[in-house]
Amino acid sequence: MKRSYLSASALALMALAGTASADCRNLTIASMNWQSAELMASLDQFILNEGYGCDAEIVVGDTVPSITSLVEKGEPEVIPEAWVDLMPELVASGLKDGKIVELARSLSDGGQQGWFIPRYMLDEHPNLNKIEEILAHPELFPAPEDPGKGAVYNGPAGWGGTVVTTQLAKAFDIEGHGFSLVDTGSAAGLDGSIAKAYEQKAPWLGFYWAPTSLLGKYDMVPVDFGMENDMAEWKRCTSVADCADPKPNAFPVDNVFTLVSKEFADAADPGVIDYLSKRSWDNGTVNKMMAWMTDNQAIGEEGAREFLRTHEEMWTQWVSPEAAEKIKAAL
Repeated sequence: MKRSYLSASALALMALAGTASADCRNLTIASMNWQSAELMASLDQFILNEGYGCDAEIVVGDTVPSITSLVEKGEPEVIPEAWVDLMPELVASGLKDGKIVELARSLSDGGQQGWFIPRYMLDEHPNLNKIEEILAHPELFPAPEDPGKGAVYNGPAGWGGTVVTTQLAKAFDIEGHGFSLVDTGSAAGLDGSIAKAYEQKAPWLGFYWAPTSLLGKYDMVPVDFGMENDMAEWKRCTSVADCADPKPNAFPVDNVFTLVSKEFADAADPGVIDYLSKRSWDNGTVNKMMAWMTDNQAIGEEGAREFLRTHEEMWTQWVSPEAAEKIKAAL
């Protein structure tokens, strides 16, 4: 990833002027190995370097090692998109012990898993996104190899979402309502089934998640299971493949926050922390940006620049007016 540097003269001028970028030292920003995290890390790097005079470098990692290193070593200093529910005990202990600080909710509506239907089906059949309406109308979701049954498309073997979908299918007795599960075999098979349905304006119902580039391209509506997630039941049975008596449940919303080291939070200029406390976007925005990146074979830095060019009304709310002018000039 590209590193940006300020000249010694520029740093000296800012120090003399006492600007918001006077105390932004070297730092590392974690970019996880998925597209939305790469995009946000690149966005933070560009804004902090160009707007606040930081020398931020991106380091590539993954959820478990990055959060562990942040809590234990204070590095990387910033994790823009931390899926904290994957390591709740470690994150909680790091917060309690004063080793890390939780800032913005990176994804304002959280990470979403669930069952989805195409928007055009809801437009044609109001309330079809509700589970009771779906179960009452298997004929609206004909299975590809058995049109007499409704189809629920599942993910490939080995995915947690595939296990959950299988268990929820039992819990809601989809077989008794005239439905069957369709094994898509792979991630590509699942994606392909959605793409084919959408391009033909055909029915589709099945497991997916957000944010993703696919949902940036195809407008899909989550199914309302008519209840809140019961985490105790989720841990007991919904997410357990060999549990024999699953009960109706709903997918939880994953909490996704920006985490920083306490040392960095205390030492950084307040303007930098203010930005990292405000920078938050919804899944719809991220989906569309990821779709743009996929269509253009773009890396995170290119996606960040495209976002800054096309969503000025959003990001200027996160930064100081002085930083906004510097960022615009850098673009």
